[in-house]
Parts: sequence; structure tokens; C-alpha cells
Amino acid sequence: MLRVLNVRRSIHSLIRPLKPSVTTSNAVHRQFSSLSNPPPPSSSTDAELRKYLGYTLLLLGCGAATYYSFPFPEDAKHKKAQLFRYAPLPPDLHTVSNWSGTHEVQTRTFIQPETLEELESVVKDCNQNKQKIRPVGSGLSPNGIGLTRAGMVNLALMDGVLEVDKEKKRVRVQAGIRVQQLVDGIKEYGITLQNFASIREQQIGGIVQIGAHGTGAGLPPIDEQVISMKLVTPAKGTIEISEEKNPALFYLARCGLGGLGVVAEVTLQCVERLELVEHTFVSNLKEIKKNHKKLLSENKHVKYLYIPYTDTVVVVTCNPLSTWNGPPKFKPKYTQEEAIEHVRDLYRNSLRNYRKEAVTDNIPGENEPNINELSFMEMRDKLLDLDPLNKDYVMKVNQAEAEFWRKSEGYRVGWSDEILGFDCGGQQWVSEICFPVGTLSKPSMKDLEYIEELMQLIEKENIPAPAPIEQRWTACSKSLMSPAYSSSEDDIFSWVGIIMYLPTMDARQRKEITEDFFHYRRLTQTNLWDKYSAYEHWAKIEVPKDKDELAALQARLKKRFPVDSYNQARKDLDPNHILSNNVLEKLFPLSDTVQ
Repeated sequence: MLRVLNVRRSIHSLIRPLKPSVTTSNAVHRQFSSLSNPPPPSSSTDAELRKYLGYTLLLLGCGAATYYSFPFPEDAKHKKAQLFRYAPLPPDLHTVSNWSGTHEVQTRTFIQPETLEELESVVKDCNQNKQKIRPVGSGLSPNGIGLTRAGMVNLALMDGVLEVDKEKKRVRVQAGIRVQQLVDGIKEYGITLQNFASIREQQIGGIVQIGAHGTGAGLPPIDEQVISMKLVTPAKGTIEISEEKNPALFYLARCGLGGLGVVAEVTLQCVERLELVEHTFVSNLKEIKKNHKKLLSENKHVKYLYIPYTDTVVVVTCNPLSTWNGPPKFKPKYTQEEAIEHVRDLYRNSLRNYRKEAVTDNIPGENEPNINELSFMEMRDKLLDLDPLNKDYVMKVNQAEAEFWRKSEGYRVGWSDEILGFDCGGQQWVSEICFPVGTLSKPSMKDLEYIEELMQLIEKENIPAPAPIEQRWTACSKSLMSPAYSSSEDDIFSWVGIIMYLPTMDARQRKEITEDFFHYRRLTQTNLWDKYSAYEHWAKIEVPKDKDELAALQARLKKRFPVDSYNQARKDLDPNHILSNNVLEKLFPLSDTVQ
């Protein structure tokens, strides 16, 4: 039986090599090890050399501290994290960053148990020692909701398929299994997940806990696919919950933000694995208004991609392949090379203007990759890297994207787990909100009204807004903490995401993009959120620094979600808050009413 007597030492012995979904690094420590431990001097010349070497290191350290002292939109601890990259790191200090490159922490406690028994022992001992072990999945949440420097537990090594019920189309899995692993592991049974988010690297525990979703007005968010869970809690040990066993806690913990227990096992309701036909075509808002109800009701999956400063709306629908008609007979007008060529031309011309370098088809400029080998998403990053906050330039990039999609119209056939997904591009800031839009039989059209007002706001404020603004839909969820929660089964919700990319690694430029993005987000919040009863996706909500803004956010969340019930459950199941972090403690402060 595992025991954790000295938390820092014995827990560290459990650390396993990290899976690639969570980014960690000790490379800087290795690079600086020769400078940190120079050989002993053998003469006065060596002593003099060592003195000047010390001065040099001191100057370099001061320079790094000055350059990286500019604030980021996280707490003040992040500035120290930036500096740690340029100083020797202790060998047991792990740097963990999220997928979008917006949040990062260093910790000495990063635990990856291999069995349920080991996880139970870790949670029990950490609770006794009041050692934080915040559950963190693949690190895909843009706001880093699973991160804390005080300590984390990751179930990447608990990633097995435990049981498959082919007849009921149900599967029981360990919560650390990634979505792609899961669908690959059960496809031989002819079943798959009902819906998918954009990326397949999420661990099942994480994708459920933060209320992730795919698209389809008749399909609920992914947490609604969970029919039972095994939760390892600090105060009450391991408990199994479902609609039959403790339903009150089940509907609260199903989208529990990792604050009520470590999700160890999940039983999911799956569906038959089918081939889908994906249809991508270009429209505009005027035409969308005419066909919106039909598009929502007649397509199993549908999403709109809006391109700011253009009238282009990219529509993507997915439906089961007809066994009678077979694949659609369609010959595209353009090849993939023809569709992207004008984007490459814009990059070549822009590069001449910004860097005074010419790039030919086959000869890239100095330190430039061959652009003929880059995808459209990679090309967009390179274009925006040249001048990401110049509205007129971003407009040109958006126009090139609109043309790319016009030339990419067509059909694609594949299995649902191959088709449903979307290349989100590189590192980025993103804000996504969810709001009610009527029912499938009687949509309110508030979803399109929101977009119209958003586009007008972007143009009025001259926001350098890149594409796409993505709009998706889901049915409601019965999970009390889901942004799409409703007690009425017919309700549908729209999800809208705005974005700004971080195509550069230059700290100053990333700071400027960050400031512009939060200005963009604040404008949408001030002008639109309350009007449309919109609430942010839990994986994308950012904690304000300003005390008044934080208090307003806390009050707003309390109007929409059962915060008192959630906090009471936190106190009952995790009285020492070992599963908590700064995000949860700021969003859901424990009040005196919680007993």
C-alpha cells in the first residue's frame, strides 16, 4: 500500500514521464548546468575568469528580469515563471503549460498514479498532509483551469478501456484515456462517442468536467453522455454516482470542474459508429437568415465560421452517409494547391513589405521554412505574425481566408470520429460564450442577432479581429454547472467563440496581443453578454484582477449556477481544498452560509 509520509519527497517518487499533451520542461536546467557548477579554479587566472563570468551572469540575469517583467493577464506569479525559464531550475521542478501557451506554472508535485488503488492512497495521504493535488488533464483548457504550482495529479497513465457493453452501446473507461485512444479502442465494437469537441487529445475526465461540447442542435454537451462516475474524494473516499446512486451529487459533479473529487472512471453512453458526409460551402448572413431553421433541424451537425470584415460565412454540415445514394457525386472546382496559392502570394508580398525579403516558390528567405509545405492554418499564423494588431492588414488576411474557403467548397466522407473536429490553429487567446436560443422546433433567432451585433461592434471599435468567429449549437444538459443547463428538454443553446492568435514567441508582442484580446473580450462582455444571458465556457473563463470586476463576476455566476450547493459539496467532499486552485477559489469563494 502506498504511503506519503514526506509529501514532497514521497509524492515526487510517483512522478512518471509526462505524456505529450501536457507540456513540461527541465531543458533550461540542463543547458545551464555547466555554468551553475563550473570546475574549481587552478590558478589566479582561473579565479579572475570566474569573477568576470559571475559578472556576466549577473548582467544577463538582470537583463532577463527587466525584459520579462512586463505583466501578463495572469497573476503576479506568472512573471516569476517567465524569469525561471532563463535561470537554472532545480532538477525536481517541473514546468507545466497549457496547449494554447497562455498559462504556465512550475511545481515540484506532479503525480501520475497508475492504478485506482494508488490514486486513492495519494488522495488520502495528501488530504491528511493538506497538500494540494489539483486534477489536471491534457492541459488543453485555454484558461489553464487545471493548473496550480502547489501540486497537480494527472491520470495519463490510467488510460484503459475497462468494459464494453456492445448491446447497450456503453463503455466504462479510466478517466485518463484520451478521446482519440477511446474511439480507436471501441471502433471494433461498431460504436463511438455521440459527439466530439474540436481536438481529440483531451482526457475523458477533463472533457467532461469542464463541460466541453461538439455541435448539433439535437445533441447535448459531452457531459450528458456520462451515465455513471467513480469519484475519488479527499473526505469520503471513493464513491460511485449515477442517476440511480446519489443523483443530486451526480448532476452536480458531472460538470464539477475537478473540485469535488478526482474522476477516476467514467461510464459513457455511446452510439453506432457511422460514416458521415461533411459538406463545406460558403454563404452570407442574409442567406443564412433565410435558411437557419432548416440548417439546424435537418443537419445532425452544423457550425458556422464567420470571417470578420467580410460578408463570408463558412457553413459546415455533417450527416450520416446514405446507404441508398452513396457518396455525393461532386467534382471540386479547385485543387488544394489552387485553393491556397493566393494565400502564399499574400505572404510573399507581405514579407517583402515588412521584412524587405523576397521569397520565391522554392527558395524561402533566411530562416524561413518552405511555405509550399505549410497548411492553410500554418500559413495564417505566418501571415498574422508579420503584423497581428494592424486592423487593415488583418482585414487582408481575413479576405484571403474567405477566398480560401470559397475555393475549398465540397464534400468529404469519413467515419464520425475522423470527420468531427477542427484544426484550431496555433497558440491563441479564446473566449467562448453559451446562451439559450429557443427550441429546435421554434428557434428564437437570437443566435444570429448576437452575431450581427458582434460584427457591428468589431467594425465600430476597429478591432483587429482574425477569423474565424465560430458558432456551434447543442441541446441542453441536465448537469447543474453546465452553461447549457436547462430543466426543459427542448431548449437549445448556441456557443460563440472569438479568438486572437499568438503567432510569435516575442514576449513584448505577445503582451500587446494579450492586451488587445482582453479589450476585445471586455467589449463583447459589456455590450452583449447580459443582453443575451450569455455565460463563458468554464475552460475559457478568465479570472479578473480588478476586485470590482471579480465581485461582479461572482455575483453574475451566482445568478446562473447553484454556487451555494456546489460550495457545500466542495466543503463536504474536500474540506482541506486540496483539489482547488486560484481559479476555483476566486470564482466560488466559500461564504458563511456554507455549513
